[in-house]
Amino acid sequence: MNSRGLVVAVCRSPVHAFSKPVVDRVCLVAGHGVEGDAHAGATVKHRSRVAADPTQPNLRQVHLIHAELHDELRAAGYRLAPGDLGENLTTRGIALLALPRGTRLHLGPDAVVAVTGLRNPCPQLDAFRPGLMAAVLDRDAQGNLIRKAGIMAVVLRGGAVAAGDAIAVELPPEPHLPLERV
Repeated sequence: MNSRGLVVAVCRSPVHAFSKPVVDRVCLVAGHGVEGDAHAGATVKHRSRVAADPTQPNLRQVHLIHAELHDELRAAGYRLAPGDLGENLTTRGIALLALPRGTRLHLGPDAVVAVTGLRNPCPQLDAFRPGLMAAVLDRDAQGNLIRKAGIMAVVLRGGAVAAGDAIAVELPPEPHLPLERV
């Protein structure tokens, strides 16, 4: 385990809504996602992906956003709270966007998720707060697009997760593969 972080908030929604309410705890279910969340399941649940091919494996069972993004967006004038951007877990202390594909995050005493890729920001962000989509996109020194709207993961081992739980990072064997949108 290389670094440690903290779960700031946990969220779920039984319906497909942009934001998810904060709850006391969530139960992660192996191969399924967040129990009681509209995006849980072995196959895709995101509406646009279901329309394209409903048999695709669900690589987006759990959505994680770093609280540091909320801090950055607040400094830019956006009022945001955990769950507002549709995440299941808000974290602090881990550079989520810098993790390689396949990183395992140990959440609380039991749960383990494997990082599958980046969340691709969508125009719904601007419907929620005008200008927000541009605020979660950036460019690196070479002009490559940087997606800052969080990461996606699948549940390898289930368990309850609550605010205040520790997060331990287990990097995959090298060579490390960068995150791509999923």
